[in-house]
This record gives sequence, C-alpha cells and structure tokens, in this order.
Amino acid sequence: MSKAKKGGQGTPATVALAKAQLDFTLHPYEHDANAQAYGEEAADALGLPYDRIFKTLVAEVESGLAVAVVPVAGKLDLKAFAAALGGKRAAMADAAKVERVTGYVVGGISPLGQRKRLPTVVDASALDFETIYFSAGKRGLQIETAPKNLVELTSAATASIAKTGY
Repeated sequence: MSKAKKGGQGTPATVALAKAQLDFTLHPYEHDANAQAYGEEAADALGLPYDRIFKTLVAEVESGLAVAVVPVAGKLDLKAFAAALGGKRAAMADAAKVERVTGYVVGGISPLGQRKRLPTVVDASALDFETIYFSAGKRGLQIETAPKNLVELTSAATASIAKTGY
C-alpha cells in the first residue's frame, strides 16, 4: 500500500489519512444509482467478501450521536453499541441529521474526516484482518487500510457490536 496521490479523489477522509502519513489504498468502483445496500454493492464491485468491507452507521445514544463501524455482512447490535459507549440505549439516527453533522451523504459516509468528531466504536472483527475497507467519503470509492489506522485516527473503542446474519 502507498499513500494516496494528490488528485481528483481527495475527500476529507483521504486528507485525514494523508495528513497522518498513514498507508492506504483507494479502490474506486462504478456506483449504481439504484443500489440500496451500498456496502454490499462495494463488496460485489470489488470482488471482496462481505466481512472485509465495513459500513459506517450513526446512532443516537444518551450522550448524542456516535459512529459504529461494522462489517456489511452483519447488522449493528444497538444494545452492545450503547454498552460500548457506557450507555443503555441506542437508536439509528435520522439520515438528514447524519448528513448535516458528518458532511457526507448516506451511502458515502466515512468514519474519517467528519465535520464534527463523534465518539466511534469499531467492531472487534476488524482486528482480525491485516487491512479493511470502508467508505472514502463518497459513493463509489473505498479506502483500504490497516484497522489500527482507523482506530487511531478516530480514537475509537473496539467492541463486539455486530450481529452476524440477518
């Protein structure tokens, strides 16, 4: 992996990684405007298993908004997520509010480079891989980097917050 090259692919997420001088690779793919499951679309387009690509979800907890990074192969366990942040309850946040607070559009929300830094929890399964993939901040572009880079840049906690299977 190498640091991103300057050019047309810059997003706040790629800028954050480059500024921190952390290795990452960008993986663009053709986004289908009709896609509903953005993470699965990215995995299929890049030929990757669903447990290697992570989706960025934003939920409301007692203290406000917080970010969950979970494999696209699973769903967010809201109770486990709240517990990882020292709370009791969590609920998925309103999409319009999430876009306003993060500066990203749904389907292209990156855990990095958000307008407002939110508490973040990365599912512990990310640590099982040398590298993971997640949104680079726009639909049709994924970042590949070591999970420790994501945890470091977001000051994230790691916990088992994903339910596998639907």
